Amino acid sequence: MNATGRDLEPEAVGGTVASQGKAMEKSRTSAVDTPGAPGISLPARRIPIPTTISVEAQAVLAWPSPGAAALEPDPEDSAGWEKFIDEGNAAFSQMLASQMAASQPTELIEHRLSSATLYEIVPATLSAERGNNALLYVHGGAFILGGGMSAAYFAYELARISGLRTFSIDYRMPPQSPYPAALNDVLEGYRFIISKFAVLNVAIYGPSAGGGLAASCLLKARDLGLPLPAACVLHSPEADLTESGDSFETNLGIDPVLKRLTKSIALYADGNDLKDPYLSPLFGDFTKGFPPTMLSAGTRDLFLSNTVLMHRALRRAGVPADLSIWEAMGHVGFFGAAPEDREILEEQAQFILDHFTKG
Repeated sequence: MNATGRDLEPEAVGGTVASQGKAMEKSRTSAVDTPGAPGISLPARRIPIPTTISVEAQAVLAWPSPGAAALEPDPEDSAGWEKFIDEGNAAFSQMLASQMAASQPTELIEHRLSSATLYEIVPATLSAERGNNALLYVHGGAFILGGGMSAAYFAYELARISGLRTFSIDYRMPPQSPYPAALNDVLEGYRFIISKFAVLNVAIYGPSAGGGLAASCLLKARDLGLPLPAACVLHSPEADLTESGDSFETNLGIDPVLKRLTKSIALYADGNDLKDPYLSPLFGDFTKGFPPTMLSAGTRDLFLSNTVLMHRALRRAGVPADLSIWEAMGHVGFFGAAPEDREILEEQAQFILDHFTKG
């Protein structure tokens, strides 16, 4: 069923998604590849691995270029998407369960919401001083991956480093549940948390697609008259589903993690206007209110433009916003394999803790 409760016919879903995906590609082609269009033509060249980052980060940049996007099913292939997503989530869960073993919480509690699970992570580092604080974590995964226990695993390390009680929402995803299902689930998770904690003792964190969802959730919460949290952290957010920023051209093929998300975006958006702020928060009106925000990205990040444009939009609206750009980093870090990854989380955690103190 979709978010309105109607059964989705595979043909209808495929037609909607295929049309939107083709429209996105046509828009980019007309803007970039039209003969005589203004732009810069570069010869083929080798991009060296810089020595200005840790040796661990250098090793990550030496990995083969990502090719997963080429393996995505055709938009109309609902069964193919379900298989692709199931396999991706299984791989995520296995990798994260091992990778996050050192960050295992003292307690993991499951709260069942109307249509989603909200995992409550109680880290071993939780102190009495921070017992009244709460963090809502919105996982990434291109709007299609990261569900199940992976949603909890993703949040373990930030919970441990921050020492905060962290709630991670396992929101619904396509192909069964396209937009606005995920947004509604995140908003319900936010309502749950602010019903139990003072709102200025709450913060929200989102990487990648989760960053877009976190920002959209705050816009919708504000529009519904709900109070806003003390702070927000957006780590390389997918804030513009039109993917029109400069770095989608300049960093294509250089980011060690991402290729364009055209197919998964179309699957998620389900034919809705990609410039709707609840899909692409970059196009929102921040003058009506938004919490102090920290944004981070890397110089090789495909979403670098999303991040700097979102930062500029917040600053123009008078919202306190910090921007942290990391040398040679691709999308959302170095896979947790480099010291920079921990440094990023420590800086983000400190931003949140500082705003709780102010709140």
